Amino acid sequence: MKMICFAGSLRRESLNKKYARVANDLLREAGHEAELLDLADYPMPVYDQDIEDKQFPEGVVALGKKLEHCEALVIACPEYNGSIAAALKNTVDWLSRFQKDNFKRKKVLLIGASPGALGATRGLWHSRRPFEVLGCFVYPEMSGLPHANEAFAENGELKEKASRDRLAKLLSSFVD
Repeated sequence: MKMICFAGSLRRESLNKKYARVANDLLREAGHEAELLDLADYPMPVYDQDIEDKQFPEGVVALGKKLEHCEALVIACPEYNGSIAAALKNTVDWLSRFQKDNFKRKKVLLIGASPGALGATRGLWHSRRPFEVLGCFVYPEMSGLPHANEAFAENGELKEKASRDRLAKLLSSFVD
C-alpha cells in the first residue's frame, strides 16, 4: 500500500511536522512504502472559486497528482482553537475541487500533536468530518500526542519509547 504522510501545518518547526516525520519513519522501518510531504512545498491561496475558474494553482495541481497515486494518508493535524487548522482545511477544499474523486475510498489515519494536555484530540474530531464527507475511510482510532513541545529530542525523534511504541502500534493496526 502506497502511503503519504504530511502535517496540516505550514510552520517550519511545527510539532505536527515532527510527528508526521516520526510516523513516516516508523512506516518505512516496518517495510511499507511511505512518502513524507510538506504542505509548504505546495503553496496555494485561500480557496476561491474565481481563482479555480481561471486556473488551478500549481501547488494544488502538484499535490493533487501526488495524492492520485496513493492508497492511504497519514495526516498530523494541528489543533487551532479546538478545531481543524486552516492550512489543512484549505488543502482539502482545493484538492476536492481539483479532482472530484481524489479522496474517495482513500484510507486516512489522523494523528495530532499539541503542547496542551489533550494532544490535539479536539481538533482531530473536527478534522475527520471533511474526509468522511469526501468518501474516505477514516480509521476510527486517532493518536494525540500531549505536551508535544517537550516530546521531541533535538534529532526529531520522540524522547519517550512509550510514545513511539503507541504510534507504531496504531500505524501497524491501520495498515492491517
